[in-house]
Amino acid sequence: MRLTLLIQRVALATMLFVMPALLQGRALADVLMSVTAMLFLIHCGLTRQWGWVRRGWVPFAGAWWAWEMLCSLPLPPILHGDWPSFVQALVMVRFFVFAVAMEVWLLRDPRPRRWLLWVVQAVVAYIGLECYFQYATGKNTFGDGRFVDGELTGPFFKPRAGPELVRILFPALWPPVMALIARRAWLWRIAGLLLACLGIAVMVLIGQRMPVLLTGLGLVISAILLPKLRPVAIGAVVIGGIVLAASPIISPPTYYRLVEKFSRQMDHFQTSPYGYLWRRADEMTEQNPIFGLGFNGFRRDCTEPRYFVGWSHRPEHDGGGAGICKQHPHNFYTQASTDGGYPGLVLFSLMCLAWLRGIGRGLWRDPDALRVGLFAAALIHLWPIASTSAFTSLPVSGYFFVILGWGCAETRWRKLSPARDAGRVPTPAE
Repeated sequence: MRLTLLIQRVALATMLFVMPALLQGRALADVLMSVTAMLFLIHCGLTRQWGWVRRGWVPFAGAWWAWEMLCSLPLPPILHGDWPSFVQALVMVRFFVFAVAMEVWLLRDPRPRRWLLWVVQAVVAYIGLECYFQYATGKNTFGDGRFVDGELTGPFFKPRAGPELVRILFPALWPPVMALIARRAWLWRIAGLLLACLGIAVMVLIGQRMPVLLTGLGLVISAILLPKLRPVAIGAVVIGGIVLAASPIISPPTYYRLVEKFSRQMDHFQTSPYGYLWRRADEMTEQNPIFGLGFNGFRRDCTEPRYFVGWSHRPEHDGGGAGICKQHPHNFYTQASTDGGYPGLVLFSLMCLAWLRGIGRGLWRDPDALRVGLFAAALIHLWPIASTSAFTSLPVSGYFFVILGWGCAETRWRKLSPARDAGRVPTPAE
């Protein structure tokens, strides 16, 4: 009993340090997530509690993971993987186990969930304040200025602030905002509106297009689920619109990125880098519809001439040739299809739906500011019409797996809290 309690406390500490570690890069955060996952498996082995394997979203994730490993085997001519890709697909399971550990083991009690909220809010405040400081002074506290196209980088030396901040903004922002606007005094309500506007405004000033669009999506979802938030959301949208309209004067690089460059890319999407990547991934899937190319198949085979097909299928249109190739196709769903063919895409989509169901179950009937923020964050990350990093690429996906485990824990243990108060402590198998 003492050993299992010690293991749990160590795992809780490593889990809470994951979010700050993600600010520094991927290596330390990956180690902490892996340690947490291994400690959870050791705990399950000691206590013989494996019921979580067949419940909730875990079977869906297990099915996609198994298919990804199968497709990554080097068994030509049917399977086109290689052994390094197979190993990468194999160890990918650590992220799923980490999220399960948070849901069924580490966040059962309200105190660890509250600690995690404070950690996330501190990270959000840190990134946001660094962005405002860089906007005001031209450099962040480390001496780094804006990036090449004028994006605010916050505490980082390259454009990471937007993709990372948008994935944790809403669960950090909505609990204090809703607490403030629920008060009777109008000064508190104004403070809540101001806090929300500061959060939305910084996303616009950062100057990265996809994070701004995803912020708008998160606002819409949050306003639908939280009626009392709707006036605040409208106010935040107005402030964000004013900031964008004034950006030619107050922040010309922001205007260039969000308006001029974005409009140009949308007008000529098929010949833009994103259009080329999309078409290349589509062609790779069409030529390998059942098993795909295995984990990292896009990076390995993108330069193969047989995939040089443009949108018009004319011989002179090579889809950008080898020059457009990147490490991944910049979309989770096209990555799933190039990795595992159309079956892989279906399994991946079912897994995503299971995740959203796990986080959002009962939310329409009983909305809560934190749970709405977590659901909005998960939906933002899994939204199919978006440019993304690779699915398991840290640090961005690291934020998502924290949100996944935390969101499912809020759903699971809040529902069972009356039983806990009555003296029955639920087990992980429940």
